[in-house]
Amino acid sequence: MRFPLAYDATTTRGDFVRLLPQATGGEAFSEFDGGFRGRNWTIRLTRIPQLEIGLVRLERHRVDIEFRGLTAEEQDAFMRRFTLHYQRGGG
Repeated sequence: MRFPLAYDATTTRGDFVRLLPQATGGEAFSEFDGGFRGRNWTIRLTRIPQLEIGLVRLERHRVDIEFRGLTAEEQDAFMRRFTLHYQRGGG
């Protein structure tokens, strides 16, 4: 199964950062301007316009993921774990 490597996420930056260690399997990563870098991956967050539903305003980000040196199967395994941790509303 191929997962999208770029998508829009309705989440705050704080929540994204809080869940990132679990979503990446506890792998060490560093933060840089605009994103995060692990051993074989880079994730960039770009703020996009809020989602507005009536009076409700929800923060949103564009999430772009790049892999280095991973097979398609390894990328899929990473993305299954990653998306599971950011899934909301029962999928």
